Amino acid sequence: MTIKVFTAKKIITMNPSWPDGTAVAVRDGRILEVGSMESLGPWLARDEHEIVDFGDAIILPGLIDPHLHPVMAAVLLPMHFVTALEWDLPWQTVPACPDWESYRQKIAELEAAMVGDEPFFTWGYHASWHGDISRELLDEISSTRPMVVWHRSFHEVYLNSAMLELLEITLDSVGTRQQIDFERGHFYEVGLGYAIQKLNRFIMSDEWIRTGLSRLKQIVHLGGHTTVGDLAVGLFDYELERALSVSILDQPEVPFRVLGVPHAATTSRLKGGHKEVVAHISELQGSDTSRIRHGKHIKVFTDGAFFSELAMLQAPGYLDGHHGEWLMTPEEFEVTVREYWQAEFAIHVHCTGDLGLELAIDTLENMQREKPRFNHGYTIEHFGFSNPEQVARLGKLGAMISANVYYLFELSEQYATQSVGFERAYTMSRLGTSVAHNIPVALHSDFPMAPATPLKNAWIACSRQNAAGNIAGIEESVSVVDALRAITIDAATVLGMQDEVGSIRAGKIADFTVIDRDPIEDGEDALREANVIATVFEGELFMLD
Repeated sequence: MTIKVFTAKKIITMNPSWPDGTAVAVRDGRILEVGSMESLGPWLARDEHEIVDFGDAIILPGLIDPHLHPVMAAVLLPMHFVTALEWDLPWQTVPACPDWESYRQKIAELEAAMVGDEPFFTWGYHASWHGDISRELLDEISSTRPMVVWHRSFHEVYLNSAMLELLEITLDSVGTRQQIDFERGHFYEVGLGYAIQKLNRFIMSDEWIRTGLSRLKQIVHLGGHTTVGDLAVGLFDYELERALSVSILDQPEVPFRVLGVPHAATTSRLKGGHKEVVAHISELQGSDTSRIRHGKHIKVFTDGAFFSELAMLQAPGYLDGHHGEWLMTPEEFEVTVREYWQAEFAIHVHCTGDLGLELAIDTLENMQREKPRFNHGYTIEHFGFSNPEQVARLGKLGAMISANVYYLFELSEQYATQSVGFERAYTMSRLGTSVAHNIPVALHSDFPMAPATPLKNAWIACSRQNAAGNIAGIEESVSVVDALRAITIDAATVLGMQDEVGSIRAGKIADFTVIDRDPIEDGEDALREANVIATVFEGELFMLD
C-alpha cells in the first residue's frame, strides 16, 4: 500500500520524547513515523509514496473536544440564534443583543417575518443581559403563534400560552412535577425533561434533525476537530439519537469520530434501571466503527446549569441570596455512581458549583474506600466554581478535569458584579492550580454552550482575558503547551483514547489538524488568531473551503 507523507514547516507532536518534525509517514490510516524526509528514508525506500505538502503551515494532532453535544446542537441550530454576544456561524454572523430592548425587538422582528402558523423557536436568552422573561411577556409579542424561548444554558425553556395550548400542557397535567413554574411558562432542569417530551414532535422530526446535524458537521470541521465526545446520549430519545448518529455521522464524508457517553438518568428510565444500562453498554462493546464509538463511560449530574446560575454553592453563596438546584439528590447521586463504579465505568460528573463539586469529591473518596481503582476515569465536567483545597483532593484521588473555560470569557465580568463577586468569578475554571497538582486537564466547548473553537478556548486558558477585555485571575492561567495538551493528548485521555489519538507518534491513528501559525513559537495570541487550513482523518485529507 502506498505511503502518504504529510510535510509542513513544523509538526508539533505533543509527544515530549519526540516533540517535533517536518514530515510524517502514514499507511492504511496509521502513523509509521514522524521526523524528516531524510529520517523517513528506511520506510520510503521500501514502498511507493506520495507527498502532501502543507508548505509553511503547522501540523498538530487532530484536535479533540471531549464534551460536545451533536444531537443537542442539531436541535438548537435550526432555531433563531439571538444572543447577548456576537456569534460567528459558518452560514451567518449573529449580532449581539446585549439588553432586553434589543433582545425583544429582535425576536419580535423574527416572529413577524414568519409565514404561516409554524411555531417560533429561539435560543440564546440570558437573564444577566436580558432581564426576566415570562409567558406573559412572550404573549405580548404573539398571542397566536406558539413560541419557545430556549435559555442560553439549554437547561431551561419558556413557552407562551399558544405553545402550552398546542402541546396540551395544563396546570393539571403538570401536577406536582418539580422545577416547573406553569404560570410563567418556565420549565427548568428536571422540568425541562417534561417539556422536551412534549416538544420532541418538532425538534426530533427527521427534517429538523437532519438540518441541524448538517450544520453541526460544518461547525466541527471548521474548528479543526477529528474526535468529539457526545456527553449525554439519550437526553431526547436514546434509540433515535443512536440511530441518527449512525445514519448521518457514520459516513465517508464526515471527517471526525464521535464517542457516545449515555446520560445515566434518561438511559436508565428507558432500559429499566442502571444494571440494565451496564448490560446494554457492555453489549455495545465491539460494535465500534471508525466514526461511531462506544466505551464504558457514563454521565451523571450533581448540580444545575452554570449559565442559569443554578450551580450549588458553598457559603457565602450568591449575592442575591438565591439557591442553586440539585439535578440528583446527594443520596441518589452516590447510589448511581456506586452502580457504575463497581462495574468499572469511567464516570463523567457534571459539576458547576463548589458544593456540587464537594459532593462529587466526597463520593469519589467513598468509592475508593469501597473498591480502590487505578486509572478510573472519574472526570469533573465543566468545573465552574471550585476552591484550591478541592483541587488538591482531586489530584490525590486520581480524578481528571474537563473544563469549560469559555465560562470565564463570557460570564466572569457579569458574575463578578451581579452574581458571586470578583474573587470567585475571576477564579472560575481554576486551571493553573489543577495543572500544578498534575491533574490531566482537558478543555471542552459543551457546544452549543460555547463556540466549538478549541484553539480560541486554549487562548482563553492562557490569557484569562474575558469578553470585557479584563484579565480574570491570571494566576490560574496555563502555558501554551499545557493549553495544547488540553485539546489534544489530555482530551484524548479524558475519553480513554490516549493510546489511539491525541499525539503524533508511530502506531497511532493518523489524525492531524493543519493551522497557519505556530503557537509555541509565536505565543498565546497565535492560538486566538490561527486559522484551520485542513484536517486529516485516518490518513484522509479534508480541506476547509
